[in-house]
Amino acid sequence: MDAMFYKVREDGRIVTRCLYNILGVNTEGKKEILGMYISQSEGANFWLSVLTDLKNRGVNDILICSIDNLKGFAEAIQTIFPQTEVQSCIVHQIRNSLKYVSYKDQKEFMVDIKSVYQAVNKEAAEQALDVVEEKWKNKYPVVIKSWRINWEKLSAYFKYPENIRRLIYTTNAIEGYHRQLRKVTKNKGAFTSDLALLKLVYLATQNIQKKWSTSLWNWNQTLSQLTIFFENRLNLSL
Repeated sequence: MDAMFYKVREDGRIVTRCLYNILGVNTEGKKEILGMYISQSEGANFWLSVLTDLKNRGVNDILICSIDNLKGFAEAIQTIFPQTEVQSCIVHQIRNSLKYVSYKDQKEFMVDIKSVYQAVNKEAAEQALDVVEEKWKNKYPVVIKSWRINWEKLSAYFKYPENIRRLIYTTNAIEGYHRQLRKVTKNKGAFTSDLALLKLVYLATQNIQKKWSTSLWNWNQTLSQLTIFFENRLNLSL
């Protein structure tokens, strides 16, 4: 789940609109866009209404959800889907961290933080994070505090094998979809209305989804692993 921003004309003014998108992977391993919604800004409260709509439309369960670090987002998800595992995007966390790291330190910091998110398991990752904290806490306390506060959501993927980790540790899947949308919308300037924006995004999505006709790489093994982790929730017709 992620959002993107567009310009729309309203009462003679140009205003910003937030487009909320939900990309899911079904039990066949195929990607699907489950919904797109427009609001004036991105916030957990609107995500709550989006998730409620998904539930009302028939989404009974979400096993794992990959999101950015928007405040209250994880809580909104678990209000509607209380069993859902929430994974905060590692790439978003790194990008946000680098905003507060001096340019001359960024390369070295990235090498150190890589030892955290590429660790073999959560215990090793926590040990690596301890080392990073000891080295950088005095210089960049805000960055270290952010990793500590968000750690449980950032580290959720460590409980899974490599196949599942690759799918959930970032929001790359939906960001790839957003890149394809921007190719279609980048020269449109401000849209004449919210409906005009939705229409173009919908039509572009129909074309994008035609390319999603095959299952994700190594899906059979991934699905087998998921059935072990979620044996009481993942009901397959064999």
